[in-house]
Amino acid sequence: MKDFNYYAPTQVAFGRKAEQATGRLVKQYGGTKVLVHYGGKSAERSGLLDAVYHALEAEHLPYVKLGGVVPNPRLSKVHEGIDLCRAESVDFILAIGGGSVIDSAKAIAYGACNEGEIWDYYMKRKQVKGALPVGCIA
Repeated sequence: MKDFNYYAPTQVAFGRKAEQATGRLVKQYGGTKVLVHYGGKSAERSGLLDAVYHALEAEHLPYVKLGGVVPNPRLSKVHEGIDLCRAESVDFILAIGGGSVIDSAKAIAYGACNEGEIWDYYMKRKQVKGALPVGCIA
């Protein structure tokens, strides 16, 4: 086995009404404009999206929305997110949902900070030089 160091800092906020801390946590990690990225209607129906919007507004954090992520997320949605982040000067991505939303958010985070086709980074044809911070509510 080769020697290596592994450092993966993660903060987990768990519990009832934990989503109310969203705005404070986004600010803590340097966010000033947020892409709220989510999947289907369950986040809307449950009231979670509204609670997150209120938490961001309470901290005076502007946000833009990008919903519609499906299982096995589409590259077209990632491209849409990259374009939206660049056009709106987004500096923090907040993924609300499960694995597909989180995967899509990570791809958008890479694409917003790197030139060219995002798929080239996943295929390791290009080296990632940075990414926007990503927070997750799952």
